[in-house]
Amino acid sequence: MATETFEEIVADFEFLEDWEDRYRYVIDYGKAMPGLDDALKVPATKVDGCASQVWLHPRIEAGEFSFEGDSDAMIVRGLIAVLRALYNGVPVAEVMKVDAPAELGRLGLNDHLSAQRSNGLRAMIERIRLVASEAA
Repeated sequence: MATETFEEIVADFEFLEDWEDRYRYVIDYGKAMPGLDDALKVPATKVDGCASQVWLHPRIEAGEFSFEGDSDAMIVRGLIAVLRALYNGVPVAEVMKVDAPAELGRLGLNDHLSAQRSNGLRAMIERIRLVASEAA
């Protein structure tokens, strides 16, 4: 179960032959994402367990989950943008049904991220799931 936006990323990845091109794609995707207002970069929005500084600011409007985010590392900012494509616009009651590791696996991310980046990605997914479960 993936959003149309995430499916577009999957389709784009199918045309990219090597991991370096995919890595650049993720970084560029993050660069295109709007930044998080500095006023929202507070301890309550900071995600622990990431090697980089990461902030996620979730919102639930009209029963749909979405979030904004930011990081001081370009690849992590790109990963946040990919997670936004996966989760933003999903009904809050459906967020827990999203199999993020499997969906991200379709992009081959699991095979090419360092252990620290993988742990940080898991921490971001856990934060998203926690917020959604509390709101459901």
